[in-house]
Amino acid sequence: MKPARSHRQSSIAKPTRVGFVSLGCPKALVDSERILTQLKIEGYATSTSYADADVVVVNTCGFIESAVAESLEAIGEAMAENGRVIVTGCLGARADVIRNAFPNVLSITGPAAYEAVVEAVHDAAPRPPANPFTDLLPGPGVKLTPRHYAYLKISEGCNHKCSFCIIPSMRGRLRSRPIAEVLNEAEGLARSGVEELLVISQDTSAYGVDLKYRETPWRGRSLRCDMITLCQELGRIAPWVRLHYVYPYPHVDDLLPLMADGRVLPYLDIPLQHGVPRLLKLMRRPAATDRTLSRIAKWRSICPDLTIRSTFIVGFPGETEADFRELLQFLSEADLDRVGAFAYSDVEGAAANALPDPVPDALKSERLGRLMEHQAAISTRRLAERIGASMEVLIDRIEDNVAVGRSRGDAPEIDGLVYVSTTQVRPGQRIKVVVTGADTHDLFADWVAPPKHRII
Repeated sequence: MKPARSHRQSSIAKPTRVGFVSLGCPKALVDSERILTQLKIEGYATSTSYADADVVVVNTCGFIESAVAESLEAIGEAMAENGRVIVTGCLGARADVIRNAFPNVLSITGPAAYEAVVEAVHDAAPRPPANPFTDLLPGPGVKLTPRHYAYLKISEGCNHKCSFCIIPSMRGRLRSRPIAEVLNEAEGLARSGVEELLVISQDTSAYGVDLKYRETPWRGRSLRCDMITLCQELGRIAPWVRLHYVYPYPHVDDLLPLMADGRVLPYLDIPLQHGVPRLLKLMRRPAATDRTLSRIAKWRSICPDLTIRSTFIVGFPGETEADFRELLQFLSEADLDRVGAFAYSDVEGAAANALPDPVPDALKSERLGRLMEHQAAISTRRLAERIGASMEVLIDRIEDNVAVGRSRGDAPEIDGLVYVSTTQVRPGQRIKVVVTGADTHDLFADWVAPPKHRII
């Protein structure tokens, strides 16, 4: 008599499932990827619904109060829908805020606390039994981005003491990863099909400062642990290398020849925050705006295709109408390609909370609207100047019979898109296009299809 099939099936253990909610910036996204990768290695499965999850991890953001509110809302939803919730991330550094709202969460940890989060998952949902048929097989890490691009975190923490920011108190001082470790990860991502590496940190320009730029052996060579050396090497690994969170230190000038030569993308994401020296000093930021404008001009003379993105704060304590008009004038002179802005809000623990002359909320909102309208005109003009130009585009998806991608000057999620009138390409493919139109944020283009037959 054959053994009953039901007995054999019942011996197969149901996988332990973890739900995961990831909020905040790309740096937090990388933290989520690392935690999920470790859980995957240990045999945990992921769940896309609260109902099927044995435990839910919420990776929070706490940079500004609107992010705090969003994080608390996400925790509340997970508690209501599942009830077994582990909290980590930047808001986790303010555990009292979370405990006051949700006293029954299972565990609270701060950002980049990978081991502590995994241990909390062990306590809440025991590790699945070992599978001798799969446990020895190396598996790829978990990525929360499309296959063709990935974030590459090169350091953790920050040495700055900006008066509006509490990130150093959450993530600590600068801790750079050894250059060999970063390059090995980059090679692995490139082998997995990544076309674009997005280099991130709290302060990319400061990479290696804490290591005193010590040299590290890699592939039979000794490499200095600094931003320029890192970019030179990354440019040999991936077709597109994009730099984020670059502070305008003097050595940033040395990046421009690499961009002009195509080693890294001609793209700088520089958080300037304001254009008035007095307010920049109150923010504890570099305050030589005239020098910033001259350096931007110099950078564009070296690399005419350079795209510059920046972020600004409006309504900082003490900002007058004259200050705001000066900021708009700075934007006109800087002629930036991409600008993000937000209205200042008090963040618990930030030194700026104690500054005099706060700006009323209604006035902050009004100034934010004026700034974005002012910048929209600049962006519209700069994009219109690209009509008729040829460029390379990395395709992200096919949507409504149109290929949607990004130019070298567009980072995912935060910048514009290029809509290409073809469906004969695939996501992850880099193609040549000719720009045929533009609006305030996006470009429209025709695909320059390669010849079907090679002429000998």
